[in-house]
Amino acid sequence: MLYQSYQAQADLTWPLRTAAKWFRPIWEIPGLDAVTLGGSRHVVASCKLLALSEITHRRPPWGIDTIDIAGAPIPVTEQVVVSNPFGTLLRFCKADAPPQPKVLVVAPMSGHFATLLRDTVRTVLQDHDVYVTDWHNVRDVPLAEGRFGLDEYIQTLIDFLAAMGPGSSVIAVCQPCVAALAAVALMSEDQHPATPVCLTLMAGPIDCRISPTVVNKLATDKPISWFESNLISVVPLRHAGGGRRVYPGFVQLSAFMSMNKERHVDAFKAYYRHLVNGEFEQAEITRTFYEEYMAVADLSADFYLETVSQIFQQYALPRGELRFRGRRVDPAAIRRTALVTVEGERDDICAIGQTMAAQDLASSLRPYMRTHHVQPNVGHYGVFSGKRWQKQIYPVVRNVIHVSQ
Repeated sequence: MLYQSYQAQADLTWPLRTAAKWFRPIWEIPGLDAVTLGGSRHVVASCKLLALSEITHRRPPWGIDTIDIAGAPIPVTEQVVVSNPFGTLLRFCKADAPPQPKVLVVAPMSGHFATLLRDTVRTVLQDHDVYVTDWHNVRDVPLAEGRFGLDEYIQTLIDFLAAMGPGSSVIAVCQPCVAALAAVALMSEDQHPATPVCLTLMAGPIDCRISPTVVNKLATDKPISWFESNLISVVPLRHAGGGRRVYPGFVQLSAFMSMNKERHVDAFKAYYRHLVNGEFEQAEITRTFYEEYMAVADLSADFYLETVSQIFQQYALPRGELRFRGRRVDPAAIRRTALVTVEGERDDICAIGQTMAAQDLASSLRPYMRTHHVQPNVGHYGVFSGKRWQKQIYPVVRNVIHVSQ
């Protein structure tokens, strides 16, 4: 009933939100001011605030149409390389660009769309031929397409890397670090020709036993049966994926927002004030963030439950117990792929040491193929977005990728 209750509430509030969208342009007619219309700025601000608080289920556009290289804008187009029902390998093609190292940016499947990594992609695009795992909203995937669990996620990464060909590198952000490490280990053991030359793991839960955070403790406070009974729901039949069991994206969004409730409330209040006071540049920053943040994607129930159970409760990878279709995953098989691990000093989602654990697991790598970077004064999102990512973290990653070619 979880999804049905949410859908009913969304349907009930639809007329109000639609009216706000229709009336807002009227109040924004040039020449109309607060005196003429009795406080039109407050009306406009209220309409925009209501619109911004809406949860959507559509992937926002990437919006990367150009990239500045050496001070010159270079046109960028999106190309679908391969696709399956659950995800697309998307390439960002730069016009007349010389050959550059190929990089696969592996986005989380954690309740938001891959566009949450827009800043990551835009930054890496300066010096690389960039591909991204553009995951689909599972509520739009027909039930007939089958299951999608951790095994299928790992297999998709292997398939995408095979499509990219030899000499590629991987940058995995947050949740998919375990799957990316597993995929590279399997490809290394099989001597796959498309085994990546460099693997970068950023703020990922390789070993959650190390300095457990609030997120880690929430995952271990209850048995997996509780998660299945309380957080898994069925997509209503009105959607393409009707009947599919999912972990709804709106549940994950609620969990994220409840962790920093006061900060989000203050942000919406400030957004309203900025609009009323005509401070549109400040308001635009808030709008851009929350339009992305409020766009949610459902997760396959199989993938969500297996992730919680194997990564956050059983610690299967660091214990040497993670299996891919019955086959044990052995990170020690990695011998020719340079490894970069990145952590944020103030990360309250993935604590310092959890990602670095990959360095010990990949025990066959020579010292010169290992790089670990802890970025001072950044939290979780600062590891892969913002000025410190662009100016201090990215150069470390870029240099290792280029040396590994």
